[in-house]
Formats: sequence, structure tokens, C-alpha cells
Amino acid sequence: MIDFLETYRLDIRQFEQIVPMPLFPSRLRERGYNQSQLLAQEIGQRYKIKLSLNNLVRARETEHQARLSEKERWTNIHGAFRIKNRIEFSGKNILIIDDLLTTGATASEAAHTVKDAGAKTVGILTLAIKE
Repeated sequence: MIDFLETYRLDIRQFEQIVPMPLFPSRLRERGYNQSQLLAQEIGQRYKIKLSLNNLVRARETEHQARLSEKERWTNIHGAFRIKNRIEFSGKNILIIDDLLTTGATASEAAHTVKDAGAKTVGILTLAIKE
């Protein structure tokens, strides 16, 4: 991801906070780590951008997106996120980091939730795109 940012000279420093795509607590316990958080930590350290770990959270457990059709993914993820502290994102440029983008449903829902909390700009950076 860092190679991509530097190769294409993307203005990563326009973002004031980096937010890893959150996992539902039971999924985090099952996996043992959040891969998006690991990516976000590296980028945050490299570019000295604050990491927001627990403000965007999964409000409910959802079906695994990989098992669903494109239409089902959009329905499944609707309303799945919430913000704990709206003030933390208010007026700020926020970058959400995710490991994989397939249909964009999860990223879109997370971005809308952050934007509804008052963020000025919301960007998405993903490691891989699955077609």
C-alpha cells in the first residue's frame, strides 16, 4: 500500500485520521486480529497520521459478505456500522483502510456512516480489489 501511495504520489497527508475497517467482536475473537488494523497502523506510522481504532464500530453481526451475491451484500451491510463519538470525526478528513474491495458495499456503508457523523471528506484505501 505504501509503495502504491508513493508510486502514484497520492496526497495521503490530506487525511487527519486513519480508520481501519472494524470487525464485529466475535469475528475478531475468531480470527485473532484485524488485518485492516495492521495495514492502517503501518500507514499511520509511516505518514504520522492519527489512528482511530474504536470510533467506527460494527453495530451488529452480519453474514460473511463472501458468501453472498452482490445484491445481498448491499442489503446485508446496511446499517451495520455506528459511531461512538461523532465529535472525533466532525469536520475532519478521514481515510478508511480495508484489506479487500469486492462490490464496494462494506466500504460504501462505512464511508456513509463516517460522513453522516460530520466528516468533511472520507476516502477509502484498499489493499486488493477482487473482480
